[in-house]
Amino acid sequence: MLFAFDQFIPFKPLPYAQAFPFFEWGLNWCISGYSHRFLIVHAAVVERNGKALILPGAPGSGKSTLCAALINKGWRLLSDELTLVDRATGHVVPVPRPVSLKNESISVIADTFAGSQFSPIVHDTLKGSVCLMKPPADAIVKADQDARPCLVVFPKYQSESPLNLNPVPRAEAFMRLADLSFNYSVLGASGFETMAGLVKNCQAYDFIYDGDFNQASDLFMQLLGDVQY
Repeated sequence: MLFAFDQFIPFKPLPYAQAFPFFEWGLNWCISGYSHRFLIVHAAVVERNGKALILPGAPGSGKSTLCAALINKGWRLLSDELTLVDRATGHVVPVPRPVSLKNESISVIADTFAGSQFSPIVHDTLKGSVCLMKPPADAIVKADQDARPCLVVFPKYQSESPLNLNPVPRAEAFMRLADLSFNYSVLGASGFETMAGLVKNCQAYDFIYDGDFNQASDLFMQLLGDVQY
């Protein structure tokens, strides 16, 4: 099976059984490589009351797991993988798609939120076992409604660790977000200005959690409630 974009084939063929995750990875490649009207950060992003919570992180940080849990608790899904910051407005533009879960995260979310719907699990991919969780209908209906970024949380899942939240200085948050951006360097001065605006308008934190999603959601709601427009 091949993935092609404008007659260009960017990836090696994969088995047909891996079609779902392969298509999702291909979409990510298309958006991150060609949507330069946005500053694109490798981050999940959810919304409450018009305020966006950005969850940046490298693979394995637990951002998609936390994202899946939050949208099961009433947060609106904007994206589980790519945060698109409009360079003209500074707002986050939604890309609501199925949430990609991997390995242990699949059973964590499936066992915690029995009402969620999942694709069949695909094993033996480059990322291990993968499945896709259906996004809430509300996220699709509101796909044209952007949100103002207000909070950046760098999550890290650690089993049996107490919940821990520590402020991140804005200068450090800027550098970490730039490092996790797909096109910061491509955009030049505009990328710098957009990232500077993002960091200026957001409080940033490191967040360690052990799977207590109720506590995490309540904490984020409290933090967003303290944000003034």
